[in-house]
Amino acid sequence: MSYNELKQHGTEDFPFELYEIDENHPKYEMAFHWHSAMELVIVYSGKLDLTLNNRQFTVYPDELVVVNSEFIHGGTPTDCKYECLVFNISFLKTGNHSCDSFIDDLINRHCIFKEKIKEKTIVDTAKRLFSALRERDDGFKFMVIGLAHELIGTLYEKKNYTYDVVDLTGKDDKNVLKLKKVLAFIRENFDREITIDDMARSADLSTNYFCSFFKEMTDKTPIAYLNVYRIERAARKLLGTDMTVTQIAYSCGFNDLSYFIKTFKEIKNTTPSKYRRNISS
Repeated sequence: MSYNELKQHGTEDFPFELYEIDENHPKYEMAFHWHSAMELVIVYSGKLDLTLNNRQFTVYPDELVVVNSEFIHGGTPTDCKYECLVFNISFLKTGNHSCDSFIDDLINRHCIFKEKIKEKTIVDTAKRLFSALRERDDGFKFMVIGLAHELIGTLYEKKNYTYDVVDLTGKDDKNVLKLKKVLAFIRENFDREITIDDMARSADLSTNYFCSFFKEMTDKTPIAYLNVYRIERAARKLLGTDMTVTQIAYSCGFNDLSYFIKTFKEIKNTTPSKYRRNISS
Protein backbone atom coordinates (compact mmCIF):
# COMPACT_ATOMS: atom_id res chain seq x y z
CA MET A 1 0.00 0.00 0.00
CA SER A 2 1.11 3.53 -0.46
CA TYR A 3 -0.10 6.73 1.05
CA ASN A 4 1.13 10.19 1.89
CA GLU A 5 2.13 10.07 5.54
CA LEU A 6 0.89 13.34 6.96
CA LYS A 7 1.84 12.94 10.63
CA GLN A 8 4.52 15.08 12.22
CA HIS A 9 7.65 13.14 13.12
CA GLY A 10 9.01 14.22 16.48
CA THR A 11 8.15 17.76 17.54
CA GLU A 12 8.37 21.11 15.81
CA ASP A 13 11.54 22.03 17.69
CA PHE A 14 13.03 18.51 17.46
CA PRO A 15 11.70 16.79 14.31
CA PHE A 16 13.30 13.36 14.76
CA GLU A 17 11.30 10.15 15.26
CA LEU A 18 12.77 6.66 15.69
CA TYR A 19 10.64 3.57 15.02
CA GLU A 20 11.89 0.27 16.46
CA ILE A 21 10.15 -2.46 14.48
CA ASP A 22 9.84 -6.21 14.95
CA GLU A 23 7.15 -8.75 14.06
CA ASN A 24 4.86 -7.44 16.82
CA HIS A 25 4.83 -3.85 15.56
CA PRO A 26 1.69 -2.70 13.67
CA LYS A 27 3.95 -1.43 10.87
CA TYR A 28 6.08 -4.60 10.63
CA GLU A 29 5.21 -4.88 6.96
CA MET A 30 6.07 -1.43 5.67
CA ALA A 31 3.08 -0.19 3.72
CA PHE A 32 3.90 1.89 0.68
CA HIS A 33 3.87 5.57 1.58
CA TRP A 34 5.80 8.78 1.07
CA HIS A 35 6.50 11.97 3.00
CA SER A 36 8.46 15.18 2.69
CA ALA A 37 10.84 14.08 5.47
CA MET A 38 14.00 12.08 4.92
CA GLU A 39 14.14 8.53 6.27
CA LEU A 40 17.00 6.24 7.28
CA VAL A 41 16.53 2.47 7.60
CA ILE A 42 18.86 -0.01 9.31
CA VAL A 43 18.23 -3.78 9.42
CA TYR A 44 19.58 -5.63 12.48
CA SER A 45 18.49 -9.18 11.68
CA GLY A 46 16.78 -11.05 8.86
CA LYS A 47 16.16 -9.18 5.64
CA LEU A 48 13.89 -6.45 4.29
CA ASP A 49 12.76 -6.50 0.66
CA LEU A 50 12.40 -2.79 -0.04
CA THR A 51 10.94 -0.82 -2.94
CA LEU A 52 11.88 2.82 -3.56
CA ASN A 53 9.76 4.39 -6.28
CA ASN A 54 10.08 1.72 -8.97
CA ARG A 55 13.32 0.06 -7.81
CA GLN A 56 13.45 -3.09 -5.70
CA PHE A 57 16.32 -4.46 -3.62
CA THR A 58 16.99 -6.44 -0.45
CA VAL A 59 18.49 -4.91 2.70
CA TYR A 60 20.57 -7.04 5.08
CA PRO A 61 22.13 -6.35 8.51
CA ASP A 62 24.84 -3.69 8.61
CA GLU A 63 23.45 -1.89 5.59
CA LEU A 64 21.92 1.59 5.61
CA VAL A 65 19.17 2.80 3.32
CA VAL A 66 18.53 6.50 2.73
CA VAL A 67 14.97 7.24 1.59
CA ASN A 68 14.98 10.60 -0.14
CA SER A 69 12.17 13.11 0.31
CA GLU A 70 8.93 12.33 -1.58
CA PHE A 71 10.09 8.84 -2.61
CA ILE A 72 7.41 6.16 -2.39
CA HIS A 73 8.73 3.33 -0.25
CA GLY A 74 7.47 0.10 1.20
CA GLY A 75 8.91 -3.19 2.33
CA THR A 76 8.30 -6.81 3.18
CA PRO A 77 10.36 -8.16 6.10
CA THR A 78 11.48 -11.73 6.65
CA ASP A 79 12.39 -12.68 10.27
CA CYS A 80 13.43 -9.07 10.50
CA LYS A 81 14.17 -6.49 13.15
CA TYR A 82 14.80 -3.03 11.79
CA GLU A 83 14.65 0.63 12.72
CA CYS A 84 13.53 3.69 10.79
CA LEU A 85 14.55 7.24 11.59
CA VAL A 86 12.38 9.94 10.03
CA PHE A 87 13.49 13.56 10.27
CA ASN A 88 13.05 16.97 8.70
CA ILE A 89 16.31 17.68 6.91
CA SER A 90 15.60 21.43 6.70
CA PHE A 91 16.05 21.46 10.50
CA LEU A 92 19.76 20.81 9.89
CA LYS A 93 20.32 24.11 8.08
CA THR A 94 22.87 26.17 9.98
CA GLY A 95 22.99 29.55 8.28
CA ASN A 96 26.28 28.61 6.64
CA HIS A 97 25.78 29.10 2.90
CA SER A 98 28.06 26.29 1.71
CA CYS A 99 26.26 23.77 3.92
CA ASP A 100 22.75 25.11 3.46
CA SER A 101 22.99 25.20 -0.34
CA PHE A 102 23.55 21.44 -0.39
CA ILE A 103 20.63 20.84 1.98
CA ASP A 104 18.46 23.10 -0.18
CA ASP A 105 19.39 20.98 -3.20
CA LEU A 106 18.23 17.88 -1.30
CA ILE A 107 14.99 19.56 -0.23
CA ASN A 108 14.24 20.72 -3.78
CA ARG A 109 15.25 17.34 -5.24
CA HIS A 110 17.96 18.83 -7.41
CA CYS A 111 20.18 16.31 -5.67
CA ILE A 112 19.44 12.94 -4.03
CA PHE A 113 21.44 10.59 -1.87
CA LYS A 114 22.39 7.21 -3.29
CA GLU A 115 20.13 4.87 -1.42
CA LYS A 116 21.80 1.63 -0.34
CA ILE A 117 25.01 2.00 1.62
CA LYS A 118 27.39 -0.67 2.91
CA GLU A 119 30.43 1.47 3.72
CA LYS A 120 31.26 0.89 7.38
CA THR A 121 32.15 4.52 8.19
CA ILE A 122 28.73 5.73 7.08
CA VAL A 123 26.78 2.84 8.61
CA ASP A 124 28.56 3.21 11.96
CA THR A 125 27.75 6.94 12.09
CA ALA A 126 24.09 6.15 11.38
CA LYS A 127 24.08 3.51 14.13
CA ARG A 128 25.43 6.02 16.65
CA LEU A 129 22.68 8.44 15.59
CA PHE A 130 20.01 5.76 16.07
CA SER A 131 21.50 4.77 19.43
CA ALA A 132 21.41 8.34 20.72
CA LEU A 133 17.70 8.58 19.89
CA ARG A 134 16.94 5.16 21.32
CA GLU A 135 18.74 5.63 24.64
CA ARG A 136 17.82 9.30 25.13
CA ASP A 137 20.51 10.03 27.71
CA ASP A 138 20.99 13.50 29.18
CA GLY A 139 21.93 15.82 26.35
CA PHE A 140 20.76 13.38 23.72
CA LYS A 141 19.26 16.15 21.58
CA PHE A 142 22.69 17.75 21.19
CA MET A 143 24.09 14.34 20.28
CA VAL A 144 21.35 13.65 17.73
CA ILE A 145 21.72 16.99 15.96
CA GLY A 146 25.50 16.68 15.94
CA LEU A 147 25.44 13.11 14.64
CA ALA A 148 22.87 14.02 11.97
CA HIS A 149 25.24 16.74 10.73
CA GLU A 150 28.14 14.27 10.88
CA LEU A 151 26.18 11.75 8.84
CA ILE A 152 25.25 14.31 6.17
CA GLY A 153 28.86 15.47 6.09
CA THR A 154 30.15 11.91 5.74
CA LEU A 155 27.69 11.15 2.93
CA TYR A 156 28.89 14.33 1.22
CA GLU A 157 32.58 13.53 1.79
CA LYS A 158 32.15 10.02 0.35
CA LYS A 159 30.26 11.49 -2.64
CA ASN A 160 27.27 9.33 -1.83
CA TYR A 161 24.93 11.64 -3.73
CA THR A 162 24.05 12.50 -7.31
CA TYR A 163 22.72 15.45 -9.25
CA ASP A 164 21.69 13.10 -12.04
CA VAL A 165 18.04 13.17 -10.98
CA VAL A 166 15.47 11.87 -13.47
CA ASP A 167 13.36 14.70 -14.87
CA LEU A 168 9.84 14.72 -13.44
CA THR A 169 8.40 14.41 -16.95
CA GLY A 170 10.11 11.03 -17.38
CA LYS A 171 8.14 7.79 -17.61
CA ASP A 172 9.17 6.49 -14.18
CA ASP A 173 8.11 9.67 -12.40
CA LYS A 174 4.81 9.75 -14.27
CA ASN A 175 4.15 6.25 -12.97
CA VAL A 176 5.15 7.28 -9.47
CA LEU A 177 2.68 10.18 -9.60
CA LYS A 178 -0.09 7.81 -10.69
CA LEU A 179 0.79 5.43 -7.86
CA LYS A 180 0.69 8.31 -5.38
CA LYS A 181 -2.85 9.10 -6.52
CA VAL A 182 -4.12 5.61 -5.85
CA LEU A 183 -2.25 5.33 -2.56
CA ALA A 184 -3.77 8.59 -1.38
CA PHE A 185 -7.20 7.32 -2.46
CA ILE A 186 -6.74 4.16 -0.37
CA ARG A 187 -5.59 6.15 2.67
CA GLU A 188 -8.67 8.36 2.46
CA ASN A 189 -11.18 5.55 1.76
CA PHE A 190 -9.84 2.36 3.37
CA ASP A 191 -12.71 2.36 5.88
CA ARG A 192 -15.39 1.82 3.24
CA GLU A 193 -15.94 -0.60 0.38
CA ILE A 194 -13.36 -0.08 -2.37
CA THR A 195 -13.31 -1.91 -5.68
CA ILE A 196 -10.50 -2.33 -8.19
CA ASP A 197 -12.51 -0.09 -10.54
CA ASP A 198 -12.49 2.63 -7.87
CA MET A 199 -8.73 2.39 -7.46
CA ALA A 200 -8.15 2.38 -11.21
CA ARG A 201 -10.27 5.51 -11.67
CA SER A 202 -8.32 7.31 -8.95
CA ALA A 203 -5.17 6.86 -11.07
CA ASP A 204 -6.92 7.63 -14.38
CA LEU A 205 -6.17 4.13 -15.66
CA SER A 206 -8.27 1.36 -17.20
CA THR A 207 -9.05 -1.48 -14.81
CA ASN A 208 -7.21 -4.08 -16.89
CA TYR A 209 -4.04 -2.00 -17.17
CA PHE A 210 -4.26 -0.82 -13.55
CA CYS A 211 -3.85 -4.31 -12.08
CA SER A 212 -0.63 -5.01 -13.99
CA PHE A 213 0.63 -1.46 -13.35
CA PHE A 214 0.05 -1.76 -9.59
CA LYS A 215 1.70 -5.19 -9.42
CA GLU A 216 4.73 -3.92 -11.34
CA MET A 217 5.11 -0.86 -9.09
CA THR A 218 4.55 -2.52 -5.70
CA ASP A 219 5.02 -6.25 -6.26
CA LYS A 220 1.51 -6.68 -4.77
CA THR A 221 -1.93 -6.98 -6.25
CA PRO A 222 -4.23 -4.05 -5.45
CA ILE A 223 -6.37 -6.20 -3.13
CA ALA A 224 -3.33 -7.62 -1.32
CA TYR A 225 -2.05 -4.09 -0.76
CA LEU A 226 -5.45 -2.87 0.44
CA ASN A 227 -5.67 -5.76 2.92
CA VAL A 228 -2.18 -5.08 4.29
CA TYR A 229 -3.02 -1.41 4.77
CA ARG A 230 -6.33 -2.20 6.48
CA ILE A 231 -4.70 -4.73 8.79
CA GLU A 232 -2.03 -2.20 9.77
CA ARG A 233 -4.73 0.30 10.70
CA ALA A 234 -6.60 -2.42 12.57
CA ALA A 235 -3.46 -3.38 14.52
CA ARG A 236 -3.01 0.24 15.59
CA LYS A 237 -6.59 0.34 16.85
CA LEU A 238 -6.19 -2.95 18.72
CA LEU A 239 -3.31 -1.44 20.67
CA GLY A 240 -4.55 2.14 20.97
CA THR A 241 -8.31 1.88 21.57
CA ASP A 242 -10.88 -0.09 23.57
CA MET A 243 -12.93 -0.87 20.47
CA THR A 244 -14.07 -4.47 20.09
CA VAL A 245 -12.60 -6.68 17.37
CA THR A 246 -15.90 -6.47 15.49
CA GLN A 247 -15.98 -2.67 15.70
CA ILE A 248 -12.38 -2.47 14.47
CA ALA A 249 -13.08 -4.82 11.57
CA TYR A 250 -15.94 -2.70 10.30
CA SER A 251 -14.10 0.57 10.93
CA CYS A 252 -11.25 -0.66 8.71
CA GLY A 253 -13.39 -1.56 5.72
CA PHE A 254 -14.09 -5.25 6.40
CA ASN A 255 -17.78 -6.15 6.19
CA ASP A 256 -17.23 -9.79 7.20
CA LEU A 257 -15.75 -10.56 10.63
CA SER A 258 -14.57 -14.05 9.65
CA TYR A 259 -12.73 -12.66 6.62
CA PHE A 260 -11.13 -9.97 8.79
CA ILE A 261 -9.85 -12.53 11.31
CA LYS A 262 -8.58 -14.81 8.51
CA THR A 263 -6.80 -11.91 6.78
CA PHE A 264 -5.33 -10.62 10.05
CA LYS A 265 -3.95 -14.08 10.83
CA GLU A 266 -2.43 -14.44 7.35
CA ILE A 267 -0.60 -11.12 7.72
CA LYS A 268 0.21 -11.07 11.45
CA ASN A 269 0.45 -14.83 12.12
CA THR A 270 -1.98 -14.52 15.02
CA THR A 271 -5.59 -13.60 15.62
CA PRO A 272 -6.66 -10.02 16.48
CA SER A 273 -7.58 -10.98 20.04
CA LYS A 274 -4.27 -12.75 20.68
CA TYR A 275 -2.37 -9.87 19.08
CA ARG A 276 -4.00 -7.38 21.44
CA ARG A 277 -3.48 -9.62 24.46
CA ASN A 278 0.14 -10.53 23.74
CA ILE A 279 1.31 -7.03 22.87
CA SER A 280 -0.56 -5.35 25.73
CA SER A 281 0.66 -7.82 28.39
